[in-house]
Amino acid sequence: MAKNGPEGLITALDIGSSKVSALIAQKGDGGELVVLGTGQRESRGVQRGYIADMHATEVAVREAVEQAERIAGTNIEDVWVSFSAGGLVSDIVRLEVDLGGHRVDQSDIDDLLRAGRDAINPGGRMVLHAQPTRYTLDGLAGVKQPRGLHAERLGVDIHVVSTEGAPVRNLDLCVRSAHLEVKSIIAAPVATGLACLSEEERELGVALVEIGAGVTNVSVYKDGVLTGLSSIPAGSADITDDIASAFGTRRGQAERMKCFYGSANMTPRDNHDMIDVAPANPEDESEGARITRAQLIAVIRLRLDRLMADIGKELARLNFEDPVGRQIVLTGGGAELKGIADYAQQALGRSVRVGRPRGLTALPDAHAGPAFATLAGLATFAAADPVDLRTLEPSRGQLVVRSNPKAMLQRMMAAFRANY
Repeated sequence: MAKNGPEGLITALDIGSSKVSALIAQKGDGGELVVLGTGQRESRGVQRGYIADMHATEVAVREAVEQAERIAGTNIEDVWVSFSAGGLVSDIVRLEVDLGGHRVDQSDIDDLLRAGRDAINPGGRMVLHAQPTRYTLDGLAGVKQPRGLHAERLGVDIHVVSTEGAPVRNLDLCVRSAHLEVKSIIAAPVATGLACLSEEERELGVALVEIGAGVTNVSVYKDGVLTGLSSIPAGSADITDDIASAFGTRRGQAERMKCFYGSANMTPRDNHDMIDVAPANPEDESEGARITRAQLIAVIRLRLDRLMADIGKELARLNFEDPVGRQIVLTGGGAELKGIADYAQQALGRSVRVGRPRGLTALPDAHAGPAFATLAGLATFAAADPVDLRTLEPSRGQLVVRSNPKAMLQRMMAAFRANY
């Protein structure tokens, strides 16, 4: 029988278009995250990252969490939830205060962060993250801890991620309907980056491409900060649908064909390897078709060609254009397709690797692949518990020079009141 969990438990909940997965972890004595239990259920109520069927999604959430609780031998009450739908916007807000040359103390930093809270103008969107990233001293960027140093001016870069409010509220309502408290809703690219990218990669500059079932998120990091992100309403489920349509079979069979026989690359032998295709109608007693593996791969590559073209356009739009020394990391369930890293490297003209979750102890092999990177990243994010400016009280009249003067007159309205 499950018992109430000890203090310090972290539960991550990733609600995607193809699966709902849960993970319960606890900090070890050395600060490491130890996985106590995991759970997974098929997602039936989510389309392109958006909640389309509240009841079906609620049932999947309940079952995934209950499975993780049984394995962990404990009950949980609150969860950290991912949001992976399109419409996410990443921005950097920069501001400074005049110190007059004195030594920076904690009150100066607190005043600056409170002023930063007031400077954020989401334009009616809901803010998911508002986190200080780097400080500046007299224009010198990249200062991680300014306290104790002398400066004429102290500045900060604030990373803001926002989105449309309604889909987030639907997600929140769905989780709470499953009798779970929502600690916070985290943008999936932020969590995935923590799980798959090293600090040095984020510093040097890297693009993270998460190929989910219904959505592909493209994120660009530079100087340690997520500088831009975009979403493409296509993913690995579209490949499955193409296979089902092309060969007249059921989605479940098409998914199996993709996973067991599919590849992003073709070899001469694929023209001779045969695959049996079950008919779409399970009551059809006739023998199904037989296709070559080359025919299957040809259908897969047609969809991949379009997806990679869209990814290339988004990378260019996010100013990730210089191929020298710029790596792309593929993750998400779509990154488990055989040969996709080599294919993407040729299609995008850059070095490509597959990103898998790291940093968690006792993570089961079944949840250690790229499809579960967001889930692991949620636990890592929760353990770090970064500063969020939305929890601060408003500032009281600090003289602030902002990159956008109009922001001085704006205040966070519905987004902060909704506490997202």
